[in-house]
Amino acid sequence: MKKIALVSHGCAKNLVDSELMLGILSEEGFQVTLNEDETDIVIVNTCSFICDAERESISTILELIDKGKRVIVTGCLAQKHADELKKEIPEIAAVVGATDFSKIVNVIRNIDNDYVVEVSEKPNYIYPEKVERMQITMGASSYIKIADGCNYRCGYCVIPFLRGDYHSRKMDDIISEAKKLVKRGVTEIILIAQDTTGYGIDIYKKPMLPKLLEELNKIEGLGWIRIMYAYPTTMSEELIDAIARLDKVVKYVDIPLQHSHPEILKLMNRPAFDYRPMIENIRKKIPNVSIRTTFIVGYPGETEEHIEHLAKFIKDMKFDRVGIFEYSREKGTSSYSLPNRVSKKVAHQRYKKLMEIQQKISLERNRSFIGKRIPCIIEAYSDDGEVVARSEYDAPEIDGVVTINTNKQVVPGDIESIKIVDATEYDLIGEL
Repeated sequence: MKKIALVSHGCAKNLVDSELMLGILSEEGFQVTLNEDETDIVIVNTCSFICDAERESISTILELIDKGKRVIVTGCLAQKHADELKKEIPEIAAVVGATDFSKIVNVIRNIDNDYVVEVSEKPNYIYPEKVERMQITMGASSYIKIADGCNYRCGYCVIPFLRGDYHSRKMDDIISEAKKLVKRGVTEIILIAQDTTGYGIDIYKKPMLPKLLEELNKIEGLGWIRIMYAYPTTMSEELIDAIARLDKVVKYVDIPLQHSHPEILKLMNRPAFDYRPMIENIRKKIPNVSIRTTFIVGYPGETEEHIEHLAKFIKDMKFDRVGIFEYSREKGTSSYSLPNRVSKKVAHQRYKKLMEIQQKISLERNRSFIGKRIPCIIEAYSDDGEVVARSEYDAPEIDGVVTINTNKQVVPGDIESIKIVDATEYDLIGEL
């Protein structure tokens, strides 16, 4: 049997698809590896959310072709640019769309015959429940995709056109997967989707994330449950109460708001209301909650007045974690043809201005932990022997870490009470 390598780009949702592809190949008897030097066939699972992500994916494809590899391009870039990819990079062996990865075995079996295209004209993501994921990042934490696709049509986002409409997984399947992960040693489960708070609406006719959290909270041996990608209008009282009440659900709310000014929110086709009462309510109902959000600057039509509104909003709300992104103009989105575009130079200046505001807030917030003990999950040992951990207020990859100096032997995955002794803008220093 052939040995197949895989390189995964993009978000955690894409990572799960990569792991599913590896599982499919393994079940069919293929040898799989993450080291492209071990084989001549390499799958590149790509991202196409913004131009920079596309460039990174294309760079990997070209590097592998230069090494003489037979490259199969899968994921969002293949979905978006199947025809252009073959035209511009004729050495590509095959393209597989974002929702067609279950066809990967047939593609590889036909790779010697001709250029293979498996890209659905209308993407429709259905999770392959019978496939056993082969995890790339097996450790203290693991992602579970509870849904994919999206029914919203935000003005800057291509995801609905690449992934199709929203599809939830059945609750029993999610719980079964969570139990398997815990048996393998996973301590923290991170629930992901394009919109987690809409979970269940399509198959149960109402949002079912609170009920899912209730069931996951019962799993013996599970330490933490984290929710990512909440949507403002579905951040219900029932969900807030569930986060507050359930002991294994970390007190962390990730709710991308994208802007504060109603005029820009309307142009973005986002919920255009004052977010302050919602944020204040979350903080009131969930003591010591950490709130993470993201904002886009440089959106077409954004003025200095709009950015001042956003700057004041950030200062007033003092979010625990903030990601700022410069607008990326993408074909196929409603914002592509909007007038009054903002130059890249101005967008970058706005980015720097907001980041400076947030850095001060973040440093002040991190310093407030000095002298306190907080629960942290042990992740790894660094090269110089320090322990790298993460607090319940931080998600992996995107938030900060806790660096610990200790002579005590600790085990990755364990949750320890760590005394915080120092802080930077993004990270904490602790001792055990």
